[in-house]
Amino acid sequence: MIIYSGAEDLQKVRAFVREQARSFGLGDEPVERLALAVSELVTNTLQHTTGGGEVRMWADGTTVCCDVVDSGPLRVWGHDMPAPDAERGRGLVIVERLCDEVTAFTESGRTVVRLRMAPASDSPSRKAPSASS
Repeated sequence: MIIYSGAEDLQKVRAFVREQARSFGLGDEPVERLALAVSELVTNTLQHTTGGGEVRMWADGTTVCCDVVDSGPLRVWGHDMPAPDAERGRGLVIVERLCDEVTAFTESGRTVVRLRMAPASDSPSRKAPSASS
């Protein structure tokens, strides 16, 4: 697990995700997709919440799992990509497209976004994420 509280921690978070993902058997492309997705979620945490958060990773036998935990509200998923001239709103859509599965739930008063990547995943499946509380 790695704890983050400011923009200065982003590089450490990305390095942690890459190292852990490789140790769990992900290839180069899925490692980079997962690192980008986590970086986007951590950046959102730092921009829109207080107190930072944590990233936890493990393998469950069939996939590599990564939780991004913070004090923000439960995310709303399933949006379309905004218009090309929109200034914001792409981050969560990109996260959904990068990962094989994205779910969100609350745990002990905190929000958890769980990302899953299959070791043999060469391209994201673009499954629709689900939310539960």
